[in-house]
Amino acid sequence: MSGYVKNIEDATDKNSNFRKVLFTAPHSQLVVMCLKPGEDIGMEMHKHVDQFLRIESGVGKAILGGEEFELKDGIALVVPAGTYHNLINTSTSKLLRLYSIYSPPNHPQGTVHKTKKEAYPPRVSETNHLCKHFSVGLKYTVLVNYEK
Repeated sequence: MSGYVKNIEDATDKNSNFRKVLFTAPHSQLVVMCLKPGEDIGMEMHKHVDQFLRIESGVGKAILGGEEFELKDGIALVVPAGTYHNLINTSTSKLLRLYSIYSPPNHPQGTVHKTKKEAYPPRVSETNHLCKHFSVGLKYTVLVNYEK
């Protein structure tokens, strides 16, 4: 496809995925997102990527570089590269729907994350307790075999 020509409001309103890449060009990328009530994107920083976000529906809060801003339909944000930021759905019942333009692209073309958990699988630090238990078990087994 040589470009993207669609009704972005409809595409955003119909999206139920945490993140879905709609189009990737050489220097920019269009992504729609949907946050469940109480869900957030997670504090993040893109070292070399500028990001434009527009709230299509819902309410929430944005944190940009330590400052907080209220979010509602029609609000736009520009997040310069290197700025820590987070978006939070503050509703207890409604979805927060938005679209984002990354420059340069930030996700592989065709990326679809149905849930936040799918987008951000547990990190080593979050599963470290399982690794410790596993390694303790291995050490114990090795010691028993060694002593025989």
